[in-house]
Amino acid sequence: MAVQYYTEEGLRKLKEELAELKGKGRQDIAKQIAEARDKGDLSENAEYDAAKDAQGHLELKIAKLEAVVGNARILDNSQMDTSKAGILSTVKIKNVKNGMEVAYTLVSEEEADLKAGKISLGSPFGKGLNGKKVGEIAEINAPAGKLQFEVLEITY
Repeated sequence: MAVQYYTEEGLRKLKEELAELKGKGRQDIAKQIAEARDKGDLSENAEYDAAKDAQGHLELKIAKLEAVVGNARILDNSQMDTSKAGILSTVKIKNVKNGMEVAYTLVSEEEADLKAGKISLGSPFGKGLNGKKVGEIAEINAPAGKLQFEVLEITY
């Protein structure tokens, strides 16, 4: 897994989620397994099978999150090239075709939240904007076809 960059807040949220899954999540699954086991014959116990499946999914999620947290780095804005759009930059763009303006902050996949104006660097928009400078045209491969956006402003 590659190194991914996060805000302090984003990394804190990931660590909190991991702690929640390891603590309460594991306790809840153990309780479900114990309750199902108490109901008798395990070979024909659907509740027990379901609880064991849920345990497997939980452990997989914990392992993935541990890998993400282990490869996470907090981004140091002082080391950034602020002339280009990149992770944690807010990019104000204008649709060349209709003149509509919008601003997005480029973030990691786990921190993406379109309602909050945060888009993943790995999304089509993120890929199209990454590395662009003010005045350049970004071509975005969207489901509706190729869209062109002029980069108006980049802030960190």
